[in-house]
Amino acid sequence: MRRFRGVGILFMVALAAAPAWAEGEPVTPAASADQEQQLEPVVVTATRNLQPVSTAPGDVAVVNRETIDERPALMINDALKAVPGFFSRSELDFSPLQPVIVMHGIAGQNRTLVMVDGITLNEPRTGAGYFDGLALGNVDRIEVVKGPFSSLYGGYAMAGVINVLTKMPEKREVVIQGGYGGPFSSGEAPKNVGTVYASYGDRFLDRWSVFLSYGRTGTDGFPSQWNVTTNQPGAGVTGAIATTTNAGRPANWIGNAGDAGSFADNITLKTQYAFSDTTTLGFTYLRTNTQTTFGTPQTFLQNAAGTHVFNTGSIREASFLATRSGRTRDIFDVTYTTTLGPIQSKLSTGLVDVVQSYNRTPGSTALTTQGGGPGTYLDSPAMNWFVDLQFTAPEVARQVFTWGFTFQNQSTTSTTYALSNWQDPDSKTQLTDQAGGTSNTYGLYVQDEVRILKGLTAYLGIRGDWWKTFDGYNLSGNYAARTDGAVSPKGSLVYQPFAATTLRLDGGQSFRPPSLYELYSKYVGSYTLLPNPTLDAETDWSWDGGVTQGLWPGAQASVTYFQNFLSNLIYTQTLTPTLQTRVNVGKAESKGVEMVVEQRLFGVRLFGDATYTDAHITQNTANPAIVGKQMIDVPTWLCNMGVEGAVGPVSGSLVGRYVSKRYSTDLNTDTVNHVYTSYDPFLTLDGKLAYTFLDHATLAFQMTNITNKQYFTYYQSPGRAWLTQLTMKF
Repeated sequence: MRRFRGVGILFMVALAAAPAWAEGEPVTPAASADQEQQLEPVVVTATRNLQPVSTAPGDVAVVNRETIDERPALMINDALKAVPGFFSRSELDFSPLQPVIVMHGIAGQNRTLVMVDGITLNEPRTGAGYFDGLALGNVDRIEVVKGPFSSLYGGYAMAGVINVLTKMPEKREVVIQGGYGGPFSSGEAPKNVGTVYASYGDRFLDRWSVFLSYGRTGTDGFPSQWNVTTNQPGAGVTGAIATTTNAGRPANWIGNAGDAGSFADNITLKTQYAFSDTTTLGFTYLRTNTQTTFGTPQTFLQNAAGTHVFNTGSIREASFLATRSGRTRDIFDVTYTTTLGPIQSKLSTGLVDVVQSYNRTPGSTALTTQGGGPGTYLDSPAMNWFVDLQFTAPEVARQVFTWGFTFQNQSTTSTTYALSNWQDPDSKTQLTDQAGGTSNTYGLYVQDEVRILKGLTAYLGIRGDWWKTFDGYNLSGNYAARTDGAVSPKGSLVYQPFAATTLRLDGGQSFRPPSLYELYSKYVGSYTLLPNPTLDAETDWSWDGGVTQGLWPGAQASVTYFQNFLSNLIYTQTLTPTLQTRVNVGKAESKGVEMVVEQRLFGVRLFGDATYTDAHITQNTANPAIVGKQMIDVPTWLCNMGVEGAVGPVSGSLVGRYVSKRYSTDLNTDTVNHVYTSYDPFLTLDGKLAYTFLDHATLAFQMTNITNKQYFTYYQSPGRAWLTQLTMKF
């Protein structure tokens, strides 16, 4: 119980001080309340209702359209880089690999809930949150709420929620955009980077809104995927470059897999009809498609005659080849909003259909070459049917109640086939593996927003989730159905004793259910990882508290402290050198401080932030040696400093970003930096400058990694690169 003592003390202090603070009148700003309200950003995600950021429960950041345009961003992930305390380990630009998200000291692809317009994007098979392929031009704003939010959203919301909210036009708008860029030095960053985007939006008869768009971003890539081996070339073969593994073991860099290219494109259709001021019906269709491509592999090795060779000694040509991957996803959503008497209601239902999610992998024997030979083809389509019903009552006796019901039906079928020609996905021969399953999840939630005193608001919420997994199978046989559940309470206090001061305290429990992949599917590579159909959900008790203080006109500072206690962590237990299984054995604790300061002046924002995190394993019966080790993927320090904004027709930004060392192994053995597969500390500088002319045209030029920092995030990270972009709005 000691872990919650600090939470209780802070709650009591806030409540005890509230009457005294409330007696004094808040400082009245020079601008009127109406003007302030128009200028202050709002957030929906924190409470499921529109709320000013200053009074929202939780550590909240909103990246609006203007900020997105000012930053050197091509993808959603780029637009979020400067969010305080946010980090994503993006290993390959434009790749369908989802970056590992870190917020409030919790890392993982499936421990943050990712949504678009309130629709869950966490993939039904693995639980990973994929926002790749979403067109940045469609975005109105991105809301990031950090901390436990299972009380409103159920599973996956352990670290927080990222909600990408897209446009719906109020008048006719046509946008056409194109861009091109590449590296300053050949081979150091993606080449032939191209962007195309076009959208049309309109509103007819003041009732019917329509929005259509198409976007595509792609690159021919650069040789970021190296071939580093501990094997020795054959006698008389030269050209290998001495290096080490990330654990310090001697190794040889002998070539690369070629230019790692990729592309992402999307189609969006949104329409909405307003029957009245309170009743609307909307439909959304969104298709995203991402794929990786690779150019010709390169070998450094030369025989005695000076000819470049791929096969020598124990080194095979297959080791130079890389997996091709891709994903196609369709989203359908129908949303109906109306009032039932005084109660606002919203019904959203639809389907997230992962039509294909494939990996085409070359074999590892001497029979596999650039031209063909054996390989494997894995495809894992998945579906998520969902219903979300929400009600909000008007304020009565200083209270606003929000409650609702959610349902999800998730299913996946994963098949692996042998290929006679790994370059040809249609050359399937025999089925080598299969797995799948289905789950139904029901959720009930209620939230009470209580205005205790003037300026003091409490948010009390609780949610119950019940799920059933069934029809589970793999080559070992069929599995019996299982049922389980979780209760997720949360409480928050937000107090504004003065207009320039906000005090906030949050605490609650969140969870992540085991994915269908963890329950039923096995991984086969250099080792075999078995599924475990008896896994329980991971849980997290966490709390955070903070203060935001206005300093002088345009200046503001904030400090947030957070702490997490994670239990039942799903861990891979080693049974033999080549066999592992998944088990619930882990506990971990993370705590940290997030500090932010900013100054706004004449349309320009100067800002700086620093986040310190101490995250370590506290218990693991499967491998006690990792107790006390730093949690994987969590950097100790995250820092941003920069300037962004607009003055007249000129806009842009210049942002420096520091990320400290991370580990990819639970024993923290990957201590060597600046080698292939390491996760290096780095300090980068990105900038963008844009000029608007003729009232409807904007020409922008951006540079990323201006100082040409050379570092690795497993793969080689891009060096200095440029991109120019022209946007026309009518």
